[in-house]
Amino acid sequence: MSSMNVRASGAGAGAVTEQLTAAGRSIEHESFAIIDREAGPHDYPADQWPLVRRLIHAAGDFDFNGLTAFHPAAVAAGIAALGAGRPIVADVEMIAVGLSRPRLAHFGVTVQHFIADADVIRQAQAENSTRAVQAMRKAWRLGLLDGGLVAIGNAPTALLEVIRLVREEGVRPGLIIGMPVGFVAAAESKEALGQLTAVPWILTRGRKGGSTLVVAALHALLALAEARDEG
Repeated sequence: MSSMNVRASGAGAGAVTEQLTAAGRSIEHESFAIIDREAGPHDYPADQWPLVRRLIHAAGDFDFNGLTAFHPAAVAAGIAALGAGRPIVADVEMIAVGLSRPRLAHFGVTVQHFIADADVIRQAQAENSTRAVQAMRKAWRLGLLDGGLVAIGNAPTALLEVIRLVREEGVRPGLIIGMPVGFVAAAESKEALGQLTAVPWILTRGRKGGSTLVVAALHALLALAEARDEG
């Protein structure tokens, strides 16, 4: 894929979702072109491949060509939520730090995370649960989950709690990005997410994942949202 076509699948040169310098854009576009050449045949449609490609780019790992799975409405739902300025609720601060402030500001999107809040810690201790669980419950109480984007790259218990809230409390996030990494409940939590039908989701199967990948997925969706606006 040429650099021109790579830009067409994201945003134009100088766009908010692009690298800020010509040198940076050139390197990123060439990286994407290399991934397109080396990935070989795949089954992802045109709206999903830009996101998968960014995951491969972020991790340097072609396994995500296959490990990444999408609810059929996921990409459209993510673009719509970002375009509407809906909040992102992250399980850990690392996701908030990794996201581009100018890109978020372009759509009026804020990032919320509560895992280090004193009340969250106290409640987790009192209930012998995890901070991640209590952080998602706090986001729910604050009304941030309905219509928002849930971004989980570290804590499987956060993802399991969001799934519970969907099933038992009728919570309806605009999109759940479930990519927790690890050896305890990570694969299982993502398998459970993949069984949801009421809410769109994007996930990485198995143990692989991480906050860096969630950031990459969100940046891909931001680029697609900007390209839609430009179109």
